[in-house]
Amino acid sequence: MGLGRAVRRADRQPLRRALGLGLPTVWGAMAITYKMACPLAQQNGFCARIVTCTVFFAVGTGLILHVRTGLRREIRQIRKVAGAAQSVLLRPLPPRIDGLNVAAAQVSADRGASIGGDLYEVIATEHGVRVVMGDVRGHGLGAIGTVAAVLGSFREAGYDEPELGCVLRRLERALARHLRERGRAEHPSSGLDTDSPVAEEFVTLLLLEIRRDGAVYAVNCGHPWPYLLRGHAEPSGVRGRVERLSCAEPLPPLGPFPLPAELPVLHYGQLLPGEGLLLHTDGVEDARDAQGRFFPLRAALTEAVRVQPLSPQSVLSALFSQVLSHTGGMPADDIALLVLRNDRTRVPAQQPHPVAHQVT
Repeated sequence: MGLGRAVRRADRQPLRRALGLGLPTVWGAMAITYKMACPLAQQNGFCARIVTCTVFFAVGTGLILHVRTGLRREIRQIRKVAGAAQSVLLRPLPPRIDGLNVAAAQVSADRGASIGGDLYEVIATEHGVRVVMGDVRGHGLGAIGTVAAVLGSFREAGYDEPELGCVLRRLERALARHLRERGRAEHPSSGLDTDSPVAEEFVTLLLLEIRRDGAVYAVNCGHPWPYLLRGHAEPSGVRGRVERLSCAEPLPPLGPFPLPAELPVLHYGQLLPGEGLLLHTDGVEDARDAQGRFFPLRAALTEAVRVQPLSPQSVLSALFSQVLSHTGGMPADDIALLVLRNDRTRVPAQQPHPVAHQVT
C-alpha cells in the first residue's frame, strides 16, 4: 500500500505544478487585459492612474503571496524528508532496553540540522547491552557521512561479535573504508591528498558492555570517560555521588593511528540496581559562556542526581537546560548526552578483581 500511495503522489505532481502555475498566469493575464483593453487604463487623469496602480499593486501582491506560500510548502516538505532521514540515522532510543532505563539527546551546532558529528546507540545483544558514544572531528552536516558509517557498522558488529574489542576493530575498518571512498570522491585524479580534511578526520569512541549481572566492560579511543551516578544513600547521608568510571589513559582516536595488536577490554566494576551512567561528548565540558568560562559538568551533574529517585529523563533535561543557558542557546560544538540507569532487581555476586580480555 505504501508503494501505491507513492505512485499516486507521483502521478499528482504534474497536476499540482500545473495548478500552481495557473493562478499566477490568470493574474498576469488580467493585468495585461486591463492595461490593453480597459478604457480607464488609457486615460492620464489622476483618478485613472490611481486605479491602474491599485490594480497592478494587487496583482503584484498576489504573486508575491503565491510564491511565498509555495516556498513555505516546499520548505515544510524538505524538513519532513530531512527529519525522516535524520531519525533513521540517529534514531530515538526506546525508554527501556533489557532492564536499563535509557534517555539520550543531542544538539547540533549547525542551525537547522537535527544531527551533527556526535553519535550514540544502545542495543541489547546476547553478550549484554552494548553502548557506543562517539564524536567525529568537526561538527554539523559535514560529519554526517562518517556518523552513518560508524553507526551502521556498530549496529551489525554489536550483535555479531562476541568480544567488545572485535566490535571496535570492525568499526575501525568501516571508518577506514569510508575515508578511502571519500578520498577518491574528493580527489579522483590523485587519490587521497594527505593535506585534505578527509586525511585528518578522526573519531573519538567509547564502547561499553553492561552484562546481565551488571558487570561493566569498556574500551575507550580518545573519548571522555563516563560518569558513574550513585542515586542511593551514601554512608555519610549524602545522596547523589558522582565519579568518573575510570581515569585510565584511553587509546588514540580512530583514524590517525591503527589499533594496537593487543586490545585490552577492561572490567570496570558493577553497575548496581539504581545506579546510572552518563556518557557525553566533549562539546558539553568545552561549552563556554559569554565570559569564556567552561561549563561545570560535574557540579551540574551532582546537583541533578540529588533529586530522588534517579531518573535518566530528568537528569538529561536538567543538564541540557543548564548547558543551553550557559551558552546562551548557541553552543559552538555539537553536544550529545546519554543517561542510563540499572533497573534490574537481581545482581549476582560481583567478581573480586577486575578482569581484562585481550583481543588480537
